[in-house]
Amino acid sequence: MPALVLLGAQWGDEGKGKATDLLGGSVDYVVRYQGGNNAGHTVVVGDQKYALHLLPSGILSPGCTPVIGNGVVVDPAVLLSELSGLADRGVDTSKLLISGNAHLITPYHTTLDKVSERFLGKRKIGTTGRGIGPAYADKINRVGIRVQDLFDESILRQKVEAALDSKNQVLAKLYNRRAIAVDQVVEELLGYADRLGGYVADTTLVLNNAIDQGQVVLFEGGQGTLLDVDHGTYPFVTSSNPTAGGACTGTGVGPTKISRVIGILKAYTTRVGAGPFPTELHDEDGEKLRTIGGERGVTTGRDRRCGWFDAVIARYATRVNGLTDFFLTKLDVLTGWERIPVCVAYEIDGKRVEELPYSQTDFHHAKPVYETLPGWSEDITQAKTFDELPKNAQKYVQALEEMSGAPISAIGVGPGRDETIQINSFL
Repeated sequence: MPALVLLGAQWGDEGKGKATDLLGGSVDYVVRYQGGNNAGHTVVVGDQKYALHLLPSGILSPGCTPVIGNGVVVDPAVLLSELSGLADRGVDTSKLLISGNAHLITPYHTTLDKVSERFLGKRKIGTTGRGIGPAYADKINRVGIRVQDLFDESILRQKVEAALDSKNQVLAKLYNRRAIAVDQVVEELLGYADRLGGYVADTTLVLNNAIDQGQVVLFEGGQGTLLDVDHGTYPFVTSSNPTAGGACTGTGVGPTKISRVIGILKAYTTRVGAGPFPTELHDEDGEKLRTIGGERGVTTGRDRRCGWFDAVIARYATRVNGLTDFFLTKLDVLTGWERIPVCVAYEIDGKRVEELPYSQTDFHHAKPVYETLPGWSEDITQAKTFDELPKNAQKYVQALEEMSGAPISAIGVGPGRDETIQINSFL
């Protein structure tokens, strides 16, 4: 079955956009299946850099149909702004399809997200404040608003009234904020109907038909495995399922139609937001990784926390996603280190642990156990084959592959679209 899932195998920001774009010329559909505009992908095409938030990276590939699946939460203002920005740069966005069952992020979701995070104080999660969590909460509480509701004013008004009945009480009495007017929200949302109408489709039907006809469909996750609401470092997680199972629920395509699951691994580790991070560096090495790697969030603009590669996390990602391949990114960032530590296990209460602990308490107390590998100083950005890499770079990749539990089938040696070594085909 020509259906693939591509997802982050760490805490997000691994370079999924580059990987998706690499495959975009060979696939017929690229589908976002979860998250919202809290995700960010940077894609470099020639001398042009594109920052995508809601849109699938495949929108930059002319022959590809980009799809926003039912599992995504959509801020219509952000989506239209992103579409407009790409159109201004000459990118054709007319093929985009949006699931009518995707839920909308409304103005009251973003308001609640920001005020509730401030209210948490030291207990804050590190949310982007873009309304993602509150929109998913409304979906689960069955008071959400879907894209299809934009085209029925009566239903839209009923749903907004029902949602604001309780939310205005919370805003006024708990957070001392002004109540939000129903008419204002309804008017704003109705204003998006005409501009979005041409994109809306039964994407579950479209995708299943495409797969049945032998077309290639790529499912693109936002964030990363360790931010999954079920399988991540809870509660410091996102509000959806970036793991492989989320591709099925977020698109309506069954698991038997998925042939490969590709995990994106950075050659070191980064994280944005609060939460435990065993290999985090607070020294010159951490700052050097941040500077050379350009580690600043595409969506938030926040500096990413940086640390050495964590093989425990990689093995966990292989297990919970059923990974068939890895795409290793940013290997070039490590050029120049004489020795490179790699976390191979944790020490918890004096005991060596080689698998990710299920206990939140244990993970908070985990200390990395390192093995040190020899580094390299040669420029690798021009390498086109694995054999063209310096011997120590080859040994580093081979060690990571052995520790992580799945073959490394592609390696990013620079930020450009063509700066990739393909070892095994994904198709």
